[in-house]
Amino acid sequence: MTQSPIAAPTPDDIVVEDDSLNQRLDRQADAILASDEDDSFAPTASVRQAVKDDAERVRQKVSHQIDDARDGIRDEPIRMTLYALGVGVIIGLWLRR
Repeated sequence: MTQSPIAAPTPDDIVVEDDSLNQRLDRQADAILASDEDDSFAPTASVRQAVKDDAERVRQKVSHQIDDARDGIRDEPIRMTLYALGVGVIIGLWLRR
């Protein structure tokens, strides 16, 4: 009895039971891209604007955290130096492993 070799599965062979959300999102994305060929850049523009808005929010949050860190260093320089030393030791031990 000879057995045929088993080929590696392709992405089409893999069936995921909870794939309905992915399929629905794929259909919606295809519909957005296919709709209104004359205004094909509208979805791109809205995505671009959403990314800009998110980047601005992240920039503001990081800016506030930097300001808080600077205030903490000004208010308690010894304590913050000890924190930095502790973090440095922990990172050094982690990298040494």
